[in-house]
Amino acid sequence: MLHQIDKMNAQDTINYQRITEAIDYIQTHFKSQPSLEELAENVHLSPFHFQRLFKEWVGTSPKKFLQFISIEYAKKMLKEKQMTLFETASETGLSGTSRLHDLFIKIEGMTPAEFKNGGQNLAINYSFSLTPFGDILIASTAKGICYLVFIEDKELALSELYNQFPNAFFKQNFDVNQQNALHIFRLDWEQLKPIKLHLNGSGFQLKVWESLLKIPMGCLTTYGSIAKLVDQPKAARAIGSAIGSNPIAFLIPCHRVIQATGKLGGYRWGINRKSALIGWEAAKINDHLNIDF
Repeated sequence: MLHQIDKMNAQDTINYQRITEAIDYIQTHFKSQPSLEELAENVHLSPFHFQRLFKEWVGTSPKKFLQFISIEYAKKMLKEKQMTLFETASETGLSGTSRLHDLFIKIEGMTPAEFKNGGQNLAINYSFSLTPFGDILIASTAKGICYLVFIEDKELALSELYNQFPNAFFKQNFDVNQQNALHIFRLDWEQLKPIKLHLNGSGFQLKVWESLLKIPMGCLTTYGSIAKLVDQPKAARAIGSAIGSNPIAFLIPCHRVIQATGKLGGYRWGINRKSALIGWEAAKINDHLNIDF
């Protein structure tokens, strides 16, 4: 038994060294955008085995890790060096500005130009509305809802929105995206139109927020379950931080995440509101089941 444990520990050490070498190789050679085959060959593994091992240890695929490294470098070039989009794409090792554009949209939720200008020329509509759970401030771009928070003070809430998008152009306007989103508090959920979101966050945050969208209405899950869902079973604190920084209340249902003990845990907009949201959803589900039955 001890011999088997020693063998397992030895293999873990070897795997750790391989992953460390792979990460170092990506960080050093990302400008050449190395392929999966090249990365695997560098640590003497088959592409299939390397892909599986890398995701097991890092929590994401080699391709996505390379994308995160590339985008962080591109952001630095755009902000600190004030490079053009063409120069940034070339310097990052991307084939052209279209690749840079697609990467920013996928990871950052905005175009490279919007990032470079801190939201400049980004038109944001906002409005205040009353929901069964209190006043909210909701904001949207042409792409979808970018901000939704429960509020106590309108002026303070508006100031915080401005800080989120310091160079954007704001207009108080209750647009179609907002109207469609707020129907979630009033209509039968099965009659809702798809709600589009325009998110900006780190790759890790986006991954956590995406996992929250998979929690069905009326259901609850735990922080540990979310950690496993995003392949980061030991990152409970980071998961909690990402959930706490969710910029879109209710639509991204962070209120459905509770502690493993059954306690509600924290909530950015208050524990009482979290409890009310959970109860309201459960009642809605029960009413719907009773009607069908």
